[in-house]
Amino acid sequence: MSPILVRPVREQLEHDRIIRLLQAKLKRKHEVAANLGDEQLAPIKVGPSQMFPDLVLSSQDKAHRLEGVIEVETGESVNHLEAMAQWAHFGRVRAPFHLYVPASAVEQARRLCTENQVAVSEIWSYHSLGDQTRFTMVHRNAQRPAPAPRPPAAPKPAAAAKPAVAAKPASAAKAKPKARPKPAAKAKPVKARPKNGKNGKNGGKQKGK
Repeated sequence: MSPILVRPVREQLEHDRIIRLLQAKLKRKHEVAANLGDEQLAPIKVGPSQMFPDLVLSSQDKAHRLEGVIEVETGESVNHLEAMAQWAHFGRVRAPFHLYVPASAVEQARRLCTENQVAVSEIWSYHSLGDQTRFTMVHRNAQRPAPAPRPPAAPKPAAAAKPAVAAKPASAAKAKPKARPKPAAKAKPVKARPKNGKNGKNGGKQKGK
């Protein structure tokens, strides 16, 4: 929203239409707040004062960190006064500053950013073909600092480690009693058999003379 320019009605309608298109396009990745016309719903702090860019991009988490500032210009508002009064201030915000201008005003916007030392992150052109509006990035400042990183989440307190369970001593294997050697079997005496009868060689009855 330009505080120093009263746009023609036709340009103001085109300006607001582009803002709504960008709002719908960018809401997938950001929380997007718009300052349309005379509305001042989403301020940002620039030094000691507040300003109201056309679109303010914030993170979708609870912190709502500022992630980007967008200013949409029409043919009448791409001029030296706008560059000094708004672009230069938005370039000092600790978030990327994106500038959208008509395709016919790209070179003029580049020159104004250079002359006024505007730290613009990206310059986009837009043009309409029938009912379709196309956006094309025509400039990117690689030296523009990236948005501040998210503060690291507080580490969760580590769960108290459970005391290690002492390993049970291995039960000593029960020694098996050694088998007692069996006593050797006693040899049985072998009885000698007489060769000639019961009484040996001379076991027979003696014949009488």
